[in-house]
Amino acid sequence: MSNYTDTIDFIKSQFPNKDFIPLHEPNFSGREKEYVLDTIESTFVSSVGAFVDKFEIMMAELSKTQKAVAVVNGTSALQVALRLSGVGNGDEVLTQALTFIATVNAIIYNGASPVFLDVDLDTMGLSPNAVQAFLEEFGEIRDGVCYNKKTNRKIAACMPMHTFGFPVHLDKLVEICNKWNIPVVEDAAESIGSEYKGMPTGSFGKLGVFSFNGNKIVTSGGGGAIVTNDIQLGIKAKHLTTTAKVPHPYEYVHDEIGYNFRMPNLNAALACAQLEQLNSFIQNKRNLASEYSVFFESIGVKFRTELPNTKANYWLMCIELENTKDRDSFLKETNEKKVMTRPIWQLIFKSPLYSDFQRDSQENAIYLENRIVNIPSSVRK
Repeated sequence: MSNYTDTIDFIKSQFPNKDFIPLHEPNFSGREKEYVLDTIESTFVSSVGAFVDKFEIMMAELSKTQKAVAVVNGTSALQVALRLSGVGNGDEVLTQALTFIATVNAIIYNGASPVFLDVDLDTMGLSPNAVQAFLEEFGEIRDGVCYNKKTNRKIAACMPMHTFGFPVHLDKLVEICNKWNIPVVEDAAESIGSEYKGMPTGSFGKLGVFSFNGNKIVTSGGGGAIVTNDIQLGIKAKHLTTTAKVPHPYEYVHDEIGYNFRMPNLNAALACAQLEQLNSFIQNKRNLASEYSVFFESIGVKFRTELPNTKANYWLMCIELENTKDRDSFLKETNEKKVMTRPIWQLIFKSPLYSDFQRDSQENAIYLENRIVNIPSSVRK
């Protein structure tokens, strides 16, 4: 694709009457103002309130899990979910380098180390084949616990990330991790509403995590959620994220080191109003994805679509260009024409902060990093 004028014109036609087309802007067309005003009038604007409770119930129902816990953001949710899965100081977590930095930072916050394994070209998420190959070469079971023979460290968890809302190959990944006694923590931050074989992402692992940042399909301004089918683990998550305070009408007793990761009721009010519109938002985005798919096929450019047996939320839609040169020229021209586009993230191991951790060839991740571009994906009004 050497001439981008037609593409820019087509994208602009999908978002008319806009001087600047953002990548993904929030849509507040429901009861957001009503719920937020209710919160203000109740004076319960902080970490206790009816909307926090309502949000947790809605998230458990939406994710088809037994327990959901509201927290202040997706990164905090990841940090606590890893701790609850058994990740501690000196351990290792298998994950992908093709991800947002929060995935890896959460591992470091627990005193653990990431092991970067490759992604699949079709999902852009952690590859079960890469995980299996790594474990066959480096894995060793000792007294029921998996260790890395090279580093002599416990492999305490595996954390796939559903890139841009496209589910990874969950069946095979969970099967492999179960064989090696490695709990799965799903980084479903980008995949609310996405499904794998009829079940929501976030419901397959020991724990799942969602984000409600301002650029997500539904937002609470800032917010996150931990979900699990283990009721006791969910209760523990609530305890840890509310400063590990022992319940009491007025005494302040804390029985372990916890976190002040509570989602304010004010944010939860916004989140509840947004969740009420999730299905319509996703259908709106799926319609846009369908129109993009037809257009890009007509000009010979690959538009990323969902795989069989999955339903993608199409959080950030993306095209795959021929090479890095095409990618860079497309990014430059679109942004100059006030159509916001962005490359996929720089692979995490390329940062000096994370360059010394163990990794495999990263062949697919490198291929995608050089070619994938996100295009405007907002819910159209």
